[in-house]
Amino acid sequence: MTESTSPLLSLRGIHKRFGPTHALRGVDLDLVPGQALALIGENGAGKSTLVKTLTGVHQPDEGRILLDGQPLRFADTQAAQAAGVVAVHQETVMFEELTAAENIFIGRPPMKGPKLPGLRVIDWATMNARAQQALDQVGAGFAATTPVKQLSLAQRHLIEIARALSQNARVVILDEPTAALSQSEIRDFYGIVRGLKARGVAVLFITHKFDELFAVCDRYVVLRDGASVGHGRMAEADEPGLVRLMAGRAIEQIYPEVRSQPGQTVLQVRGLSHPTEFHDLNFELRRGEILGFYGLVGAGRSEAMLALMGLNPQARGEIRIDGQRVEIRDPADAIAAGLACVPEERQRQGGILAFSVRHNISLAALAGPRHAVHGRYSRGPWLAADQEGALAAGLIERLSIKTASQDTPLSGLSGGNQQKVVIGKWLGLQPRVVILDEPTKGIDVGAKQAVYRLIAEMVEQGLAVILVSSELPEVMNLAHRIVVMKRGRQVAEFTREAADAETVVAAASGLQLTRPHLAEPVHDAVAPRPSTDGPAGAALAA
Repeated sequence: MTESTSPLLSLRGIHKRFGPTHALRGVDLDLVPGQALALIGENGAGKSTLVKTLTGVHQPDEGRILLDGQPLRFADTQAAQAAGVVAVHQETVMFEELTAAENIFIGRPPMKGPKLPGLRVIDWATMNARAQQALDQVGAGFAATTPVKQLSLAQRHLIEIARALSQNARVVILDEPTAALSQSEIRDFYGIVRGLKARGVAVLFITHKFDELFAVCDRYVVLRDGASVGHGRMAEADEPGLVRLMAGRAIEQIYPEVRSQPGQTVLQVRGLSHPTEFHDLNFELRRGEILGFYGLVGAGRSEAMLALMGLNPQARGEIRIDGQRVEIRDPADAIAAGLACVPEERQRQGGILAFSVRHNISLAALAGPRHAVHGRYSRGPWLAADQEGALAAGLIERLSIKTASQDTPLSGLSGGNQQKVVIGKWLGLQPRVVILDEPTKGIDVGAKQAVYRLIAEMVEQGLAVILVSSELPEVMNLAHRIVVMKRGRQVAEFTREAADAETVVAAASGLQLTRPHLAEPVHDAVAPRPSTDGPAGAALAA
């Protein structure tokens, strides 16, 4: 189709304040039918506030929203959806006990029967058929009648996109939509975005991955400190220039030098297995070492880490700390043994959004009487507010957490600062081993650089770190050794010196390459494909 150059939806001079915080400062942008606009900015730049303003969650204090050239105000999210403005968010929020179809049509199921009070009922056949049509459009590959609790994170994102399609959306906002997708799923997702554009939908695309922006976006707008600081065509942009605009500075070296030298063995894992998710994992971790775990979505890495924290009760295996065998039945046992875990889903598993920064930081310290530090922050059954405040103040300063105060709800922080709070929650316990599962998921390049520096500092101070990441450059630049998993199996191990991108990806994908420099041979045994999500991780938040 021929692209229209007339905007479907425009923002003009949008301002939004929250008390003393001026979150949006005169933002302008245009969303054009058949085009994808990249919204670029660091965490805290105002992207989330802008999306909430577009979808009716917030009302602008100044400025105008124009739809088809006519000014309007969205009183709430329902009004925005009725106008055809739909958002697909990074963090999926769904009713896990309901089916995919029920989640797609939540709040608006097709009805049948006479239009009389109390006489109409849900038209289940129509709802399931329409939901299946929307799921097929995004290549979901599962039935609309499947309960959401049986689906992976990647599959749940597809439900969100199918929900937007089922509403005949004119504007689709994609907020970090590929964060939980594998490389092959991301390539498929590109096709979905191009399909939306071909249908004349205006797309607002938000991601911190520049390759995705260049792959699917036509234009860009850069936000910094709530203001528009640059715009143009993606074909005329380059990554260094965009980084300078969003950060106000050049970021020359994102990966710090990791100067620590691995010392004595801290953690030994032997025969760690689960009936359906992973099998016979064997590895060691030394003081001052970063051990990377790499694999495609569904490899079983996150499930294995939850097992180490006592959150996968069916898992079996031998775990030794400093040579002594430990029994880990629940997270309190893991904490007492010196283990800490920053989970992949920071908002669902890592923190409690409604709690303050201070309370989130002290969560792990209140794990129970088996933990050595329990009691420092409590007096009998009561919380010791002064000690808790001192703990929070020290970690806020140490990690450079940007927050108005200790009492700010975690939900009020940017993604990068939320991640720092979740990491700080564990550092306050002075653990021996820190497990970081996708620690830079959904955060911008500047926040990534800060997290990488923190990881380097952690191992230089003698901590042992397990780094689980789907970002190959992360594990290759930071890890001393890399363990590769495929479909629940540990298939290869590389030293930093021996690793190269092609060989690591080949091992994770099961491709047959000549790999004489592997630290361990690649095995072809295949375990049952594990799930990539589950309720167990939610316990980490508490």
